[in-house]
This record gives sequence, structure tokens and C-alpha cells, in this order.
Amino acid sequence: MSEAAATVELGQPPPVTPSREEWLRLAHRARLLSWFSLVYMGLEGGVAILAGVLAGSIALIGFGIDSAIEGFASLVIVWRFTGSRLLSEHAERRAQLLVAIQFFLLAPYIGYEALDSLIAGERPEASWLGIGLSATSLAVMPLLGRAKQRIGERIGSVATKGEGQQNMLCAYLSAALLVGLGGNAVFGIWWLDPAAALVIAAVAVREGVEAWRGEGCCAPGFEESTPEPRLAEGRRADDSCERD
Repeated sequence: MSEAAATVELGQPPPVTPSREEWLRLAHRARLLSWFSLVYMGLEGGVAILAGVLAGSIALIGFGIDSAIEGFASLVIVWRFTGSRLLSEHAERRAQLLVAIQFFLLAPYIGYEALDSLIAGERPEASWLGIGLSATSLAVMPLLGRAKQRIGERIGSVATKGEGQQNMLCAYLSAALLVGLGGNAVFGIWWLDPAAALVIAAVAVREGVEAWRGEGCCAPGFEESTPEPRLAEGRRADDSCERD
């Protein structure tokens, strides 16, 4: 069932299309958020990889690589909403696929290294730096992720929503990482670290599939001349754009 049809069945007003001015304003905000993410992810990834190498933690190293991948996703969104690509459906689709592909880059490496660590029984050292980093990301990432998902939904950008999903993924990974590192540091439960890495790999695959399958057929776009948001002309409340 389409989102529009679902809202009608629930007695809610159908989704509206933003005016051109609002659409451009939200696109500009998405680009600014992506610039912030790019800087933050660069710092986060560098610290995580350094801490992971020092402690021998595959989960921390995987978290750092994930940060680098998410940083590239932010760069894709900056590219998507710059210059002539701003109003390009082709650029939106390309950005969507690039964001999805990045999920798949992370999973094989992290999954292999985590299984290898479990089988070999490699015990990482405690990393209080990693614990502090994961706690900080757990606080910051949900705010960024929700903001981007709201903007992506409003302007019909699957790529922007995908980047927001990556930020939410980072929050989930931060929680898993915090449990793994904390359990190892406080209780000496060494296997929590590679187990957290396996969670990272599994969630990355799932999110990658969802981002790849996302379609822009429900994208509202904008109305060229309406001062107030309204349903785009020709859009019906029973549009057959299905969501999985």
C-alpha cells in the first residue's frame, strides 16, 4: 500500500508537496548537515582506527572504517545538492546507489576479521579512548540521522534518507561497540568485541539492501508556483508506489 493511501485510510491528510522555495531551503540544509557529518566522520574514523590498532580491537577498527564510508556518503550528498545536479533526478538516483554501495564495502571485511578473531581467540586490550568515542557518537548520530531522514522524506530524496539511515546505523554500532568495549574493559569478556563487529557487518548488509531497493517514485518534488505546499498536480491519494 502506498504511503498516501495509508494516510487516507487512517483519516490523515495526504502528503503535500513543498513549494520550490521550501524545497531549495531544505536541500541547502541537507547539504550543510552533510558537510558537518563529513568533518565529524573524518575525526571519528581517525580516532577509532588509531584506538583500534593500539588496543587490537577489530570492532574499533571496523567502526573507524564505517566512519570513513559514512563520510564518503556525506560527500555524495554534498555532490548531489550542488550546482546543476540540485534538481536532477538522474543525480538523485546515482547518489542513492552510491550511498547503498558503501554499506556493502564494510560488511565483508568486518565479518571476516571478526570471525577470525573469534576462532583464534584474540583478546583485545581495554580501550577507554574507544569507550569515550562510542559514547560521544551514540549521543550525536541519532540527532543527525533523524534530521536527514525528515528532510529526505520531505523533499523526496532517497539518497538523503539513506545517508540518514547510515547515521542511525552508526548510532546502533556505537551502542554495540560500547557494550563490547565496556564488557571487555570491566569484566574481561573479550569475545564481546568481535561479536559487536559481527553485529556491525550484519546491520550494514541489511541497510545496504534497503538503500539499494529504495525508489524515488514516491518523491514529492515541488510545485513551481504554489506559495503554499500542496499535492502535486496529477498525484492521487491512491498512487500505486509501494513501499517494502
